[in-house]
Amino acid sequence: MTIRVLLADDQALLRSAFRVLVDSEPDMEVVGEASDGAEAVRLAKEQHADVVLMDIRMPGTDGLAATRLISADPELADVRVVILTTFEVDDYVVQSLRAGASGFLGKGSEPEELLNAIRIAAGGQALLSPAATTGLIARFLATDDPADADRDPARGERLDSLTVREREVLVQVAGGHSNDEIAERLEVSPLTVKTHVNRAMAKLGARDRAQLVVTAYESGLVRPRVE
Repeated sequence: MTIRVLLADDQALLRSAFRVLVDSEPDMEVVGEASDGAEAVRLAKEQHADVVLMDIRMPGTDGLAATRLISADPELADVRVVILTTFEVDDYVVQSLRAGASGFLGKGSEPEELLNAIRIAAGGQALLSPAATTGLIARFLATDDPADADRDPARGERLDSLTVREREVLVQVAGGHSNDEIAERLEVSPLTVKTHVNRAMAKLGARDRAQLVVTAYESGLVRPRVE
């Protein structure tokens, strides 16, 4: 199956470079280009995109607002957003994950990393770098600042719906482990892990694994490691 990719960046030169790279792969194709967030949302729907490579800082409707719009639209439930950013860890990235992004990638990444990111996102996996999962992202998500309007107190309550095993799997997902790695750690089959992950996503209303990570940190189930 061909992965349909939408490019959203206000710099035409970057979009052109990304197009050449993506279109060179036999399992993916660029189905549209957007120079701002509003156009990205429209094209995502019109072109039935699977993955949107979304720049955060764009004029008009920025990438953060566009990600929120995509995540909130039931017609775009299968669209995965990968944030492209110059800064790997900052508050914009955190807000993007909360808004529904599947992860993010630095603009200085190698071509193979970008292509791999597209495949990971299309497969419904979380695209979170080690720096994000063990550093500032975790600290931002676990903040106890009462002024943080994005906090969702209901997240902790929703964890009560999980079984003991589902909570154990959620902790492992938040640690950035794959299904195979979790299966080995918990001494169960990968299929069993996948079942637990899917059930946890359904119970917590998570679009993908990235949202499970957000929930795990914001609820306090997993505490950030301060290096």
